[in-house]
Amino acid sequence: MEISVTELGSGVKTALDAAKDGETVIITDDGVPVARLTGVESTDLLTRLEADGLIALPAAARAVPRVPQAEAAKDALSSLLGRMRR
Repeated sequence: MEISVTELGSGVKTALDAAKDGETVIITDDGVPVARLTGVESTDLLTRLEADGLIALPAAARAVPRVPQAEAAKDALSSLLGRMRR
């Protein structure tokens, strides 16, 4: 759809409805395109990237494995904080 700047004043609702329906609205000034009005995508970024083939989402949610050293450090830190609070 193409609409001039002067027509846009009275036809803004029509232009917005067209953009919302997925149509690109070109705004012209003296016949020269000056702006483009498009609808806002409602899908989130990950969904768009997956649809574009730029990423592949994991097949299933995976649990983060526990690392024994991290558990020992967590226990040591908890113990230290417990002693400091006394």
